[in-house]
Amino acid sequence: MPQSVVELIELLDLEEIEVGLYRARQPSTRLQRVFGGQVLAQALVAATRTVPETRVVHSLHAYFLVAGRTDMPIVYDVEVVRDGGSFSSRRVVARQAGKVIFYLSASFHIHEPGFEHADPLPDEVPAPEDCPRMSEVLAQVSGRSADFWEREWGALDVRYVGDSRPGGPLVDPRHPARARVWVRTDGDLPEDHRLHEAALAFASDLTLLSASTVPHGVLIGNGVQAASIDHAMWFHRPFRADQWLLYDQVSPSASSALGLSTARLFQHGVLVSDVAQEGLIRPLPREPRPDGAGVDQG
Repeated sequence: MPQSVVELIELLDLEEIEVGLYRARQPSTRLQRVFGGQVLAQALVAATRTVPETRVVHSLHAYFLVAGRTDMPIVYDVEVVRDGGSFSSRRVVARQAGKVIFYLSASFHIHEPGFEHADPLPDEVPAPEDCPRMSEVLAQVSGRSADFWEREWGALDVRYVGDSRPGGPLVDPRHPARARVWVRTDGDLPEDHRLHEAALAFASDLTLLSASTVPHGVLIGNGVQAASIDHAMWFHRPFRADQWLLYDQVSPSASSALGLSTARLFQHGVLVSDVAQEGLIRPLPREPRPDGAGVDQG
């Protein structure tokens, strides 16, 4: 994955093959499949390239169909669905080696005045500077070094606020699966709102599905097979992806090896985006021990 903001910007700078058809590069990574947030962000960039600059994305809905490969580029094909007086709609198909791996639908809207209300920022949230880096937290529970996580996610600065595991700061019987992080790009981005929107889409896939595993004592990639299935975002207000955003995540349900997570993103105390995702969280069989303990009896 991109190890710096410069690499992230390069990753989001698509090559136009012909009108409405774009090719994206791949970053250096140790991951065996393409990070879903990368495909989501690149598809949004492709859609945005075909829309007038006066129209801003307000929602997107995506399906991850096949795991992307990291050893070949991805091609994004944009269909102009509609350009109306106030809204534009685009559909994007992502392909690798001729195979469809991802769909995105996005809607864009002109700025216009209207009614205003928003949920408030949660109470008593510690400042980002008072929270540990997510790489340090993952190192403690994953067996992989903090350097490993920094190499893979170096373009993002993520700080762990807490979750709802027993003894955690967010314990709430009404919400057994809750997690919060602070997130921003680890460096400044250019003054282009479309780049900030794509960067937020990239970051939105990093921790969201993990919220659905919080009550179950497992870590994605360790004890559970996980994959994003669908992803939706709503963009409410202007923001900067290179300034701190509070990612308040809740999983209202997990069943049939699927977890649903929803989240709110706040910046400077203001709600700027909502996110929802359903993904596979399939428990992996426990490794048998010589004495027979730990063997699944299913």
